[in-house]
Amino acid sequence: MYARAPQPISLAEILAQPQPTIDLRLEEFEKSSQLFLDAVKNYTRRAVEEITKRRDADASRVQKDNETKKRLELEVAEWKEKEVELLKTMEREQAERKDAESSVNALRRQYNSAKDKSQKVDVEIQQVKVSIEALRHERKKENAVLDRQASHQRPELKVLESKLHFTVQGVQKDMLLVRFTQIDPSDPERDFSVVIDVSKQNYRVPTASPMIPTLPLLVDELNETREFYRFIKKVRQSFIDMARGRA
Repeated sequence: MYARAPQPISLAEILAQPQPTIDLRLEEFEKSSQLFLDAVKNYTRRAVEEITKRRDADASRVQKDNETKKRLELEVAEWKEKEVELLKTMEREQAERKDAESSVNALRRQYNSAKDKSQKVDVEIQQVKVSIEALRHERKKENAVLDRQASHQRPELKVLESKLHFTVQGVQKDMLLVRFTQIDPSDPERDFSVVIDVSKQNYRVPTASPMIPTLPLLVDELNETREFYRFIKKVRQSFIDMARGRA
């Protein structure tokens, strides 16, 4: 608490005294001064504490702001990296989408081309089927004609086989083996033979035993005249000539 304020000094009263003296009240002054100094010290202490408190608070706030700034800078840098990666991903996906679209377009073109080819092939298959059916029908007609001819010529064949001493035997599909005997005077039972291919319109003779030098000419004549038995006679005569030549 503050000291009570001193009473004012009356100069007239002092001068009226026999020995005028002035009471300076030094003790009260010292007490008052001490109280003032204490008050100043307390104020200064509180001010310093407040300043220190505010400084610490400011330092803490600045530190937090710096930490927040660093954190935000790191987050910004991280988001920038993510943005760069996202842009790269978008570019890659865009390129992949273009490649996929190109592949799809190429596959679509291939599919359309294959579809067109398939349709053409289907048409060709139908045409081939028609041709095959026509060939089958024609072959049936030819077989019927051949069967009729064979039925008429079978007796003649038997006579020729007996006179010319030969036999006709099927050895493979559309292959006839014609064997001759009574050719070689030194060995009447020796076989002379030719194999005739009748699978096509023109006859072929792939092999003969022994080989006849003029066989190609005989085959050409057979294909021109279509006279099968005349061909057989000439083949037999060729074998006879060859056997006599060796004898």
